[in-house]
Amino acid sequence: MSTAATAARGPRSSGPGRITFARVLHSELIKTATVPSTVILLAVSFAVMVGLGALVAWGTVQLVNDPAAGPPEGFGTSAQSLAYDIPASGLPFGQLLIAALAVVLIGSEYTTGMIRTTMVAVPTRTPALLAKTLVITLISFVLGIAAAFVTYLVAQPILSGSDLDFGLDAEGVLPSIINTGTVLALIAVMGVAIGALLRSTAGGVVTLVGALFVLPIILGLLSGLADWVEDAARFLPSNAATALVATQVQPDQFNQAEGGLILAGWAVVLLAAAVVVLKKRDV
Repeated sequence: MSTAATAARGPRSSGPGRITFARVLHSELIKTATVPSTVILLAVSFAVMVGLGALVAWGTVQLVNDPAAGPPEGFGTSAQSLAYDIPASGLPFGQLLIAALAVVLIGSEYTTGMIRTTMVAVPTRTPALLAKTLVITLISFVLGIAAAFVTYLVAQPILSGSDLDFGLDAEGVLPSIINTGTVLALIAVMGVAIGALLRSTAGGVVTLVGALFVLPIILGLLSGLADWVEDAARFLPSNAATALVATQVQPDQFNQAEGGLILAGWAVVLLAAAVVVLKKRDV
C-alpha cells in the first residue's frame, strides 16, 4: 500500500492543481510584472540613480578644476578615489524607492484584502511570502547592478576631461557595482518583511525609511553624548550598506564583507520574524 501511495504521489507532484513553490513564484512574478506602477517606479529608480551618478561625476570634475578645494574629509585622499565611488553614488535614492516598493508589494494586499485570496491559494503561507520576497529581491539585485554599470559608462566621458576616467579593474570598482545590487536586494527583503509584520503600507514605509534615513541622523546628533551611541550607529542598515559598496575602507569603519554581513543579518532576522508571525496570526 505504501509503495502504491508513493508511486501515486510522484506524478501528482507536478500535475494540474498541485501547489509547488515554482508555481507560487511564477504567480508572484506575474503579479509584480503586470502592475504598471511597479514597472514605472523601477524605471524611475534606474533613471534617477544614473542621473545622480552623472551629477556626482560632474561635481567631482569641478572639484578637480578648483585648486583651492580638496576632497571632503573622510572620503579618500584624492579626487581619483572619489571617482571610484561614482557608480554607486545613486544608491541612497535607490534604497528609498526599493524600500517603499517592497513594502507596498505586500502591504497593499493587506490594505485591499487580497492577502486572504493569496493565503487561501497557498494555505501553508510561507511559500507565498518567500516567493514574493524572492521576486522583488532578484529584480532589485538586477536593477542595482544595471544602474551602477550604466552610471559607470555615463561617468567616463565626463571624467575623462580631467583625466579621472578609470577601468572596471580599478581598485574596488567592480565589487562596488555588484554590491550596489546586493544592497538593494537586501533592502527589498527588509521591506517585504516589515510590510508583513506591520500589515500596513504607510506604517511599513515610514518604519523602513525612518530606520534607513532618519535614525542615522538622530544617532549622529547624539553621538557626542556617549561612545556607545556612535558604536551602535555603525550597525545601522544604512551604514552597513555604505560599507558594502565602498571602494576604500575608511579608518574605524567596517570593510565590505563586514558591512554585507550586518546588512544581511538585518534582512534575515526580519524575514524570519515575518515568517513566524505570518504562520501564527490570522490574515
